[in-house]
Amino acid sequence: MSRLARTWLAVLLLGLLHTGGAGAEERAVRIGTKEFTEGVILGTMLDLLARDADAPTTFRPGLGGTRVLWDALRTDQIDIYPEYTGTLIQEILSSERLKGEAELRAALERRGLVMSRPLGFNNAYGVGMKRELAARLGIKTISDLAQHPELRLGFSNEFMSRGDGWPSLRDSYGLPQSNVTGLEHDLAYRGLDSGRIDATDVYTTDAEIAAYDLMVLEDDRHHFPVYDAVWLYRADLQ
Repeated sequence: MSRLARTWLAVLLLGLLHTGGAGAEERAVRIGTKEFTEGVILGTMLDLLARDADAPTTFRPGLGGTRVLWDALRTDQIDIYPEYTGTLIQEILSSERLKGEAELRAALERRGLVMSRPLGFNNAYGVGMKRELAARLGIKTISDLAQHPELRLGFSNEFMSRGDGWPSLRDSYGLPQSNVTGLEHDLAYRGLDSGRIDATDVYTTDAEIAAYDLMVLEDDRHHFPVYDAVWLYRADLQ
């Protein structure tokens, strides 16, 4: 994350933590995160900034998947969590067919929620394979997978049912694979490394891509949107 993004994050945090006004009792801001590493790291950063500012927080890392965090925010169980613009548009609010940031912000405002400015990086979905296998089969793009129906695909459980996940990816690319299983994200990487599966969904900022020598296939039909990291929080904190 850039220095500008870190500075802005600190400003956001201090603004959220001092919302009560003169004479009001200061309450802890409840920070939640999803159960994957990047979200937990972002939440930890926010919590540490709060401690440095002697401001009260309650930190709840690894609560679950996208819907769990979204529902927790909507039902006042948490106040803020890190999210991604592509997930908001393509998964959480997919039925509204939103176009652009202005429409997204308006849809969130109607629900009493606010989205921060982007934090400075795009953590997109992708499809990854072991580099050696992709080179041996001549696979460079997601479209190339259509020529290999025998490949065993293993996707994270959430990806199997997301609006931007396997069903729509399959339809966008006309993929013929029938040996497709759902599993935990970390187990999918291990499955690739052991040869039990041939391809899986990846987050493009994952350290495992380099660690397991994976190739992220080109999304040549531009199925996946931009997934700018943002903070999503309740408007009543302002």
